[in-house]
Amino acid sequence: MSQPPGRGLRAALTGLRTSTRRPSGETVAMHVLAEPDPSTGSTDRLLPRAVDGLTWSVLDAPRAAELAALVSRIESADGTPLRTSAEEVESYFAAREGYRAVAGDDAEGVMRAFGLVRPKGEVVDGMPSFTCSGGVDDALRLKGAGAALVGWQVATSQALLAESGAERGAVVVHVDESESDLSALLEEHGFRPRRWYVQMRRSLSLDIPTIPLPPYVSVEPWTPELADQVRRAHGRAFADQPEGAMERGAELWGPEATAFEPGWSFVALDRSSDRAKVAGYVVSSRYEQDWEALGWTEGYTEVLGVLSEWRGKHVGSALLSAVMRAYAADGMEYAGLDVDVDFSLDVDHPEPHSMMALYTSLDYVPTSRSALYVLEL
Repeated sequence: MSQPPGRGLRAALTGLRTSTRRPSGETVAMHVLAEPDPSTGSTDRLLPRAVDGLTWSVLDAPRAAELAALVSRIESADGTPLRTSAEEVESYFAAREGYRAVAGDDAEGVMRAFGLVRPKGEVVDGMPSFTCSGGVDDALRLKGAGAALVGWQVATSQALLAESGAERGAVVVHVDESESDLSALLEEHGFRPRRWYVQMRRSLSLDIPTIPLPPYVSVEPWTPELADQVRRAHGRAFADQPEGAMERGAELWGPEATAFEPGWSFVALDRSSDRAKVAGYVVSSRYEQDWEALGWTEGYTEVLGVLSEWRGKHVGSALLSAVMRAYAADGMEYAGLDVDVDFSLDVDHPEPHSMMALYTSLDYVPTSRSALYVLEL
């Protein structure tokens, strides 16, 4: 069982940094805010509806550096503590997998707005989903670009769902609790908050406990060989998630995981038989670009997984203790993570139980909240 959503799902490229208050009298019509790309004559590449001061076009890899610069300006203007590196932006184009992207340029050709739709980034209630993100430069806010992007994202998701042949799907957007304007805009488009997440941190100046493990079980450093075993175990760790929980892939430690830190990641192995078995694992990332805005340095725990037969045996606590020691050894001030309030089950409790209890017992404290907004198609 693993914990969503992970920092990588909450960065600017998976929220909608738009400051989306609209001018008085502007209406939102979800099904008419996008139009076909005239250069293709088809609906496989939709463009947002017209917005004064912007020219929309399909966004491709050659403009990754411009997109990274725009994202940086948006995050600086918003004061968000989660910052997106140029490498993260480039990774979106490297792992296209059918995603759609648009850019809005001003009269001088400077990119001022962007939108992304990623098919099947997550699975929500058994439905394929489309993870949406975007942003508008501070210079062009309050002019309707945010509403145009949301409409384009919904229309594009509908088109992609139709192409896939699936009967049902979901459009998802992650929203920080401070983004009340975005929440209101999404609700006008029919989105509703489906789940809440709490961001937590743990001071590494506190004593880090030593957690006893069952005989033959040990926490060992991450290696490429173990990574393959963890990948195979990952699906089993998710297999008994409660209905409604969000599935996540093993992309967090793949070749495109630009922030993955193997020195901060560990695997719990059971060597009670001739062949070692994966009992649990913890994957960490290093987001150095966040530290200045956060005001502290931290190691970030992306995902913690313990397979069912080893739950209730302190494997999860031992893995967290190991990552905290690794963070501290590298001079980090805090350990950070996110937890799904409704659907995360305590991997160190034999019965269904909130992960919040586990983290609190290890001195993690809440710092902020975010929500997953969902529109079913």
